[in-house]
Amino acid sequence: MQASEWLVLNALPGLGAQRIAKLAEQAPEWPHGWLALLPGQAASELRLWLDHPNRSPLQTMLENNLAWEAASPRRAILHRGHSAWPGLLGEIADPPPVLWAQGDLSALALPGLAMVGTRHPTSEGAQNAQAFARDFASRGWCVVSGMALGVDALAQRAALDAGGASIAVLASGIDTIYPARHRDLYQRLSESEGGLVLAEHPLGTQARPAFFPRRNRIVTGLSLGTLVVEAAEKSGSLVSARLALEQGRELFAIPSSVHNLQAHGCLRLLRNGATLARSSQDILDELQHWAENFMPPVPVNGQPKQAAASANGGSPPESLSLLEEDLPDELLRLLSETPTPIDRLVQLADIAVSECQRRLLMLELDNRVEQRSGGWVRLPRP
Repeated sequence: MQASEWLVLNALPGLGAQRIAKLAEQAPEWPHGWLALLPGQAASELRLWLDHPNRSPLQTMLENNLAWEAASPRRAILHRGHSAWPGLLGEIADPPPVLWAQGDLSALALPGLAMVGTRHPTSEGAQNAQAFARDFASRGWCVVSGMALGVDALAQRAALDAGGASIAVLASGIDTIYPARHRDLYQRLSESEGGLVLAEHPLGTQARPAFFPRRNRIVTGLSLGTLVVEAAEKSGSLVSARLALEQGRELFAIPSSVHNLQAHGCLRLLRNGATLARSSQDILDELQHWAENFMPPVPVNGQPKQAAASANGGSPPESLSLLEEDLPDELLRLLSETPTPIDRLVQLADIAVSECQRRLLMLELDNRVEQRSGGWVRLPRP
């Protein structure tokens, strides 16, 4: 399928990213296979466009988007099947059907690290964001974030300053700059070598609160791991942490003083199983073997490591695949108002400690469990 066909599918009513992804798994032929699978209104809209394109509003949408793409060689409309489509993104449950891209597409071929955190970092948090981003950029990694205030922008600027790559995923259309004060960063990402801006929303779409969590799933989905630099107890960055775990990606957090309220979210993540990141090497130790699919492998005793996952959409290794969907419910069933120690949960659920910690963290981020003196308890639903 071509970009025009994916654009039309993306614009049909009553469809979302997850539903389109499930339909695409059946590999229907275009257009009749899709017509047979689509719900009524969507099928009717598609049939109208196929039979009478000039009578369909989809045709104007399509012409506007193709004109936007043709206006610059640094613009592209990405979709599954496109040569630059990132295979890692295809492994999440609800990949966007279409991504509007502006900048250097080669950034998508590099191993990615998502860097997220508070919009109001302390001086220590700001320094950590810049130091980690510079180090990863110098090692050939791509820093992926959301171009937001605070940690996001600091990390992305530092990566570009180091001559490296950075991808910003917007919670708006590709032609809408949010926040407006980051116009210079937007232009730099769009125009510099290694810089790239992505958006899943159509041209002209303004940023909305509901779009930010959906944007975060793309930030983490493009990345081998997610680093939470500094985050408060109720930070939106914890949503990215939960998404990374749901996607089967590695989660890292930088430790800080217990007196730093802006870092309590990181301490909470570390307490519940996130990998402690004192330096970039701590992260590389965990991710380097996955990154070999993007860069030349590092020899070990004269022998190259074996690549474990395909960067072009192949099956992920077992430790990168999603954990069983019913496991959180199993842990909930085992918990009650009486605290249960984690070693007892591990025994009852017959799972590894690290796996149990990950799932408890996901449940805690959803406010379904809580750690208390003596162990974990299940919280009543609000």
